[in-house]
Amino acid sequence: MANVVRRAFRYLSASANRKFDEKADPRVQIDQAIDESRRQHEALRQQAALVLGNQRQLEMRMARQIENVANLTESARTALTFADDARAAGDTATSAQYEQTAQTFASELVSAEAALEDMRTLHQQAEQSSGLARRAVDDNTERLRQQLAERARLLTQIEHAAMREQMSKAMESMSELTPPGDTPTLAEIREKVEKRYSVALGRHELASSGVEARMLEVRRASIDARATNRLAELRASLPPAPGAAQGEAGGPAQQVAAGADRVALGKSEQPAPATPTTHGAPENQGAPGPATNGH
Repeated sequence: MANVVRRAFRYLSASANRKFDEKADPRVQIDQAIDESRRQHEALRQQAALVLGNQRQLEMRMARQIENVANLTESARTALTFADDARAAGDTATSAQYEQTAQTFASELVSAEAALEDMRTLHQQAEQSSGLARRAVDDNTERLRQQLAERARLLTQIEHAAMREQMSKAMESMSELTPPGDTPTLAEIREKVEKRYSVALGRHELASSGVEARMLEVRRASIDARATNRLAELRASLPPAPGAAQGEAGGPAQQVAAGADRVALGKSEQPAPATPTTHGAPENQGAPGPATNGH
């Protein structure tokens, strides 16, 4: 029974994780991965700093130990010198004391040299650990730099994918195969407008083919003809233009006006009928009379 419960729990956990991954924003997950890498890199840097600090501390201890060894060596030599001087002077007691002091310095010198040797061994190990730590930090820095570049590339791909998805949705919304929704598509609007336009054309065609429409057309033609004649009369009554006497090379309006002027001028230049004189003979003032003789 416990095994079944564990399997069911693992199955539900895996299913929940899968659904969560499907619904999760990739940008947020990328930022989480980068933050985790940065956290690990900072932890590695701190560990490497500890290793390097241990090496530096060992180096400082070694420097003090080397100085201690040098001091003990010098002290032991000085004690031996004093012992030899006292022995040469015949003071055996003082010489023995200096010999004992030199022995003490020698014992401390042996311990100091042993400690110094241990420190040197530890320092070599610390140097190796420091080199490994430096290489690890450098390698992890390069990996983090690659992850940041990969993050930029993935974010760019995500933006392109979002743009293409939006364009696909827009194209699908304008397609005729798209199922009807709350907003009408352009195809539906076009069909509605074309239907309304065709019905309007049909009504206009029916209205223009009737008897009343033909009668209205005849009346309109008659009115246009009378308007044209009246316009010609108005043009004929206008005074001639200054350049109309030079010929009929002008426009139609000038020709019509010139013709009207010629008709009026012809009527005014007809000869008047002859009128009788007071003596019953017509006047002929311009010609001489017939010659007469004295009778």
